[in-house]
Amino acid sequence: MAISSGIFSTFLSTETMPLLKFPSPTSTPPLRFLAAPPANPRMARSTVVTCATASTGNRAPRGIMKPRRVSPEMADFVGAPEVSRTQALKLIWAHIKEHNLQDPSNKKNIICDEKLKKIFAGKDQVGFLEIAGLISPHFLK
Repeated sequence: MAISSGIFSTFLSTETMPLLKFPSPTSTPPLRFLAAPPANPRMARSTVVTCATASTGNRAPRGIMKPRRVSPEMADFVGAPEVSRTQALKLIWAHIKEHNLQDPSNKKNIICDEKLKKIFAGKDQVGFLEIAGLISPHFLK
């Protein structure tokens, strides 16, 4: 069976093609075998940026991760005078899950107990998307 020049016929052929061999293991391969530059230069640049941000080490928390002073109501709930927004949300959700305060018919609604009413402006029921907005006034500047 002769080797055809088409891609599929070569792939489906029962004969094997000889492997290309380099003259010696120490010699460099011909230029056509070297890796091509990336097709999209932005991809190469983004990997450099990713590596640079990963190697920054231990820096102080910023933004929503930075602990801030909180109101007395929030301090009573979380048990600390300073807490980050993310930690406060974690503690609120842990309280909601622990006391089964999600509305069974609509899990997006939270039924407030007395502890949550102090934080959520006295509301009996809040949506889960409202929580971040309702805790904002408790974080002092």
